[in-house]
Amino acid sequence: MQITPKTREILVLYYSQQGAVRELARQIAHGIELVPGMVARVRTVPKVSTVCEATEGDIPDHGAPYVVAGDLDECVGLALGSPTRFGNMAAPLKYFLDSTSALWLKGGLVGKPGAVFTSTTSMHGGQESTLISMMLPLLHHGMLIVGIPYTEAALASTREGGTPYGASHVSGVDGSILPSEHERLLAIALGRRLAQTAQRLMQ
Repeated sequence: MQITPKTREILVLYYSQQGAVRELARQIAHGIELVPGMVARVRTVPKVSTVCEATEGDIPDHGAPYVVAGDLDECVGLALGSPTRFGNMAAPLKYFLDSTSALWLKGGLVGKPGAVFTSTTSMHGGQESTLISMMLPLLHHGMLIVGIPYTEAALASTREGGTPYGASHVSGVDGSILPSEHERLLAIALGRRLAQTAQRLMQ
């Protein structure tokens, strides 16, 4: 989508190790861009090393560019995604969020809509607790949380991922299972709803 002076961007920020969360991010970005005048700015975060002196390059080898604080400031909404790590968000995403105190102090995200998404290897792998863990820093930033309502028919009939708290996916142990039709529809619906909410808040 071509960015014009009237275009508004929503940040789709994720961490993905095997690609499942990255694919959800792609579907959410698609949903955002179904709303006229809205575009997705897709970003990721680098891995966190257990070796203090180890660093990642400034530009990732593949996938989305790394996020910077300005991405959060400039966008009118945020979709935040992470794989599940023992029912919580992954350390690289938490590490980045812990660095946003300056933005919090100036209220840079106050009043903006936020949404969350995740992927697990198994059906009961902690999707909902992970989604809630990602909501907490967004609430501290004063964001308005957007979920998926049951008016989305796929939410009531899905037998895979998908929750009212946010989009989700069951990827299998090796991450090889692609999002199902319901998971894909719900991710698109979340992106579209986030973009529509941002538009209404700007009116």
